[in-house]
Amino acid sequence: MNIPPTITKYFWGDNLQELDFHTHQKYITQTLLEKGDITATQWLFTQIPKTQIKSLLPELKLSKKSANFWSLYL
Repeated sequence: MNIPPTITKYFWGDNLQELDFHTHQKYITQTLLEKGDITATQWLFTQIPKTQIKSLLPELKLSKKSANFWSLYL
């Protein structure tokens, strides 16, 4: 699955033709939770259940502030 054009701006340093949601799910989730806006996170929540994202949080490389926010939010 390709990433929508409204979200590709967060992956400016990546080759978008090679970036696949299923293959790079953890990286995409991490990037969108750390840098994404409301549109990006809403799209992410349509792709992965919030409970699954919450279980991934300890494995993601998020700033302390972002990790704290998402653990409370989710």
